[in-house]
Amino acid sequence: MANSPVGNRDLIRAINRSKILNTIKSYGLIPRAEIARLTGLSPATVTGITADLIQDNLVFEKEVGDSSGGRRPIMLAINPHGGCVVGIKVMEDHALGALTDLEASLLVKQSFPLTDTSPEGVSLAVGELVVELLRLSANPLSSLMGVGVGLAGIVDSGQGIVCQSPFFGWTDVPLRELIQNRVHVPVYIDNDVNTLAFAEKWFGAGQGINDFLVVTFGRGIGLGIVVNGQFHHGLRGGAGELGHTVIRPGGELCACGKRGCLEMYVSEPAMLRQASEAFNQGQLASQPHTPEELVALAESGAAPAREILVQAGQLLGQSIANLINIFNPQCILINGEGVRAGRWLFDAMRASIDEHTLPSLRQDVSILVEPLGDDAWARGAASLVLHELFESPINRQRDSEIA
Repeated sequence: MANSPVGNRDLIRAINRSKILNTIKSYGLIPRAEIARLTGLSPATVTGITADLIQDNLVFEKEVGDSSGGRRPIMLAINPHGGCVVGIKVMEDHALGALTDLEASLLVKQSFPLTDTSPEGVSLAVGELVVELLRLSANPLSSLMGVGVGLAGIVDSGQGIVCQSPFFGWTDVPLRELIQNRVHVPVYIDNDVNTLAFAEKWFGAGQGINDFLVVTFGRGIGLGIVVNGQFHHGLRGGAGELGHTVIRPGGELCACGKRGCLEMYVSEPAMLRQASEAFNQGQLASQPHTPEELVALAESGAAPAREILVQAGQLLGQSIANLINIFNPQCILINGEGVRAGRWLFDAMRASIDEHTLPSLRQDVSILVEPLGDDAWARGAASLVLHELFESPINRQRDSEIA
């Protein structure tokens, strides 16, 4: 029989450590007495654990607070320079890496070409990119707390296995182990959309929100799910494949092998394909080759370009309405390269959400469109490591028992 958490002193101390660390992170500057009050822990426990956190360089005494009549309290804060983490987004032909501090602030970033997309070739490139980021930032290897890697596809983050990669044609690749053998620090891997959800929960618009969704829109359509404060991956990491939900049975053939997937009508490649067809039929005076050119045509008054964006927005909004009706989230964050589509797509998306969502649920949810650059994906991957730093051990134990 497994030990009860109540009887496990090490687990209880780890849980208390996580409570204290997250309280300090949430409040920025806070005295020990306030930590004890907020967490319900005894002053002695708070004093002992904060001493350990200071020794581990994760927390430091920053300045003296205001006095209420006695000794002025010493304030505690997260030490952003107590270590560094690396996040890497792996794409079709290159990997983008970011080195951040413990508050996910970007210190340096670097792109690295992928000339060999075999599992061994990608793991070698990631290892070389980690070394280069440390060199550029002048951080020693001893300061590196871990490496997070995000990539498209179905990823079993608990086992560290890429179950299916649409870019590379991989099946059941133990990518975490391959990379860890090269960098010799803890490595965490996940679907790239999930990495953005981690970043939003710990450092972005998802802070303090227990139920929110991250929808990414660009080359494909992805979904990150946070329910009751926990990340939902599904049985093998496949939860969130929003782009491969079928909206038109028997429709356009998708790279996944099915027909009529959402990505075939809403993604940037899909809209450019539709624009090419409109140009060939004489409906557009010029053929747009980039999403920016398509938007520029719409802004200049080209009705077919506007219609392509509007139809994509309507379909995206319909799918998001379905998500709201299923998950009842407090917030939906929409980001990725596709946010450059602008008002023609997103006005139609919002109208479609209003039309297809149950009224009692629509009033509960806020929709936030966030323009993010490529480095946000790499910072998201870095948040995989920071998630491990701040996550409560009781949640990690629950996840392992489920797995």
